[in-house]
Amino acid sequence: MSPAALAIFDLDGVLADTAHLHFRAWKTIADELGIYFDEAFNQQLKGVERIGSLRAILAHGELELTELEVAAFAERKNALYLDAVAHLTPNDLLPGVLAILENIKNRGMQAAVASASRNAPLVLDRLGIADRFIFVADPALSRPKPAPDLFLACADAANTPPSQCIGFEDAVVGITAIKEAGMRAIGIGDRKILKEADIVFSSVAAVNLEEVLKYRKILDGFST
Repeated sequence: MSPAALAIFDLDGVLADTAHLHFRAWKTIADELGIYFDEAFNQQLKGVERIGSLRAILAHGELELTELEVAAFAERKNALYLDAVAHLTPNDLLPGVLAILENIKNRGMQAAVASASRNAPLVLDRLGIADRFIFVADPALSRPKPAPDLFLACADAANTPPSQCIGFEDAVVGITAIKEAGMRAIGIGDRKILKEADIVFSSVAAVNLEEVLKYRKILDGFST
């Protein structure tokens, strides 16, 4: 029997609009460090893990910290983010998320999450969709995006070859990771920015799953 196709989702900006929570937390940290930080620079941190984001901010402000200071500020940022996450509800899901997850389930497919956030399980629980995924990759055990590790971990957990996987991402580094993993990359957002993706939709609500699956040529065994 052929393995079921696997849909792998990024979290921030794909399943929920939690990017603004990260922005507010990083803005607080940057202000404390005396570094100018705005929405435009925050876009460069899409898909980048916590320490990598902090180092990018420090480089932006031409500021050097000791490793202990870096660890302390990273932990403080996480605490600020967790305070915000505590107020998340299923109402914070992006439009179309429940519909695509239901569509995937009805096709006999599985779903997993490949997020740079170590808090992904908590966020998914707050959003009320934790039970929709068979696996959530642990970024602590993987190289960060654009390395393919998080997506390959999902494929391995689902016993599904990468060629039978599709990844949904809103960040350039995430699209690169999906492609490096040997999977089909579906961009969510601006086609000009996500130009390396195989198909780009403006939002999750705009995703045409049938088009995606036909493009992947993995419809064998699934009803259309």
